Amino acid sequence: MKYKVIEKLNDNQLNNLLALFKNEWWTQNRQLSDIKQMVENSNVVIGFINEETDELVGFARVITDTIYRAFIFDVIAKEEHRERGIGKILMNTILTHSLVKDVERVELYCPDRLVPYYEKWGFSTDVNGSNLMRKK
Repeated sequence: MKYKVIEKLNDNQLNNLLALFKNEWWTQNRQLSDIKQMVENSNVVIGFINEETDELVGFARVITDTIYRAFIFDVIAKEEHRERGIGKILMNTILTHSLVKDVERVELYCPDRLVPYYEKWGFSTDVNGSNLMRKK
């Protein structure tokens, strides 16, 4: 298969993204209208497309001020396409993106099982005593 990286999703690819999200515990309740707004309001959107079918098989996004902070969200690959380096391509594309590459602190959160994966890019759980806090 041949793949390409894109930075803008068409309507069909947004539906593909909804399908990807429906298969994950952390995104399964998302709705298409909200996903469209989420994509529009993200500073960096990276899609990984199967060129033969135009299907979205990987996705990640970033919210950033382009100077001090960038936060990576929703790094995801379609289950049958995992273990093919899609996550690596998504992460490398994000970290070299013009809106992210010079940011002082690039952050993400992930389950414990993925900490070793993200450490490959220099991410660490040592965040100088900071804690993730969430308002529900």
